[in-house]
Amino acid sequence: MATEVLDKPTEELVEKSGEAWAFFTSQELWEFVITASIKIVTILVVSYLVIFIGKRVITRVLTLKVKTPINQNERRQQTIIKLLHSTLSYLVYFSAMIAILSAININIGGLLAGAGIAGLAIGFGAQSLVKDIITGFFIILEDQFGVGDYIKLNTSSAAEGTVIEIGLRTTKILGYTGEQYIIPNGQITDVINFSVNNSKAIVDLQVGIGADIEKIESLVKPYLETLPAKFEELIDVPVFVGVQNVVGVEVTIRIVAETKPYSHFAVARAMRKDITNILERNGIPLAFQKMMVVDPSINLGKGDEV
Repeated sequence: MATEVLDKPTEELVEKSGEAWAFFTSQELWEFVITASIKIVTILVVSYLVIFIGKRVITRVLTLKVKTPINQNERRQQTIIKLLHSTLSYLVYFSAMIAILSAININIGGLLAGAGIAGLAIGFGAQSLVKDIITGFFIILEDQFGVGDYIKLNTSSAAEGTVIEIGLRTTKILGYTGEQYIIPNGQITDVINFSVNNSKAIVDLQVGIGADIEKIESLVKPYLETLPAKFEELIDVPVFVGVQNVVGVEVTIRIVAETKPYSHFAVARAMRKDITNILERNGIPLAFQKMMVVDPSINLGKGDEV
């Protein structure tokens, strides 16, 4: 009896081993393996070629567009190029994965149906994520701003700075003092872009009310004509506007210069410094507030002066 109990499992093991050996050595299995391997290799090679050629075509087409007059900012085109490269890669990888599963006889219909149901369930719980992605897509599609632009988001908030990254879900902004803002695209309601159009450098200088305005103009205008050669950011020769305002004993002289987008701060600082030096060298000091201090211990009689 003991021998029969021991032999039965052994016979079953031998039988299963024989079936496994027959399966792994069968012609049908190896034909399937070889056919599936050829299909998988072909899918991978085609996917690589599609991505390689597609990226080159995208880069070529958008680079040609950059060189045309209709383009306003090359940085925006680079942002779109990177996004399209990523989108192309994801689509091709997903298609390749589906094709590989089909090549090894896995039921794709059932997987897609399950994925659709799961996606629907996730969608109800991730409405904000969907909103972020859709908003990010339209931000890039409509070219609202690009990497490198100086923008201000949501005028009621403090998110202001240079765009360092644009994604389908979030936008990253580097603030003026080094802080980094990471803002979900769905929360972006309005955008002020300082890098689209040319900027205006406005320089206001206060001189005394008795200053000779014509002399100031004759001194400043020749200097302004030399600036386009010094600053490539300038679009044209700055304009001497003249008297902008008179308050008390101060006269405000205004100079306006058109510069490339968001270059006006540096140009205005340089102009203000140079014009101040020019006026002081020619005996035209800038106006400053005067303070008179009276010693209360001094009794001033009628007609006395301090």
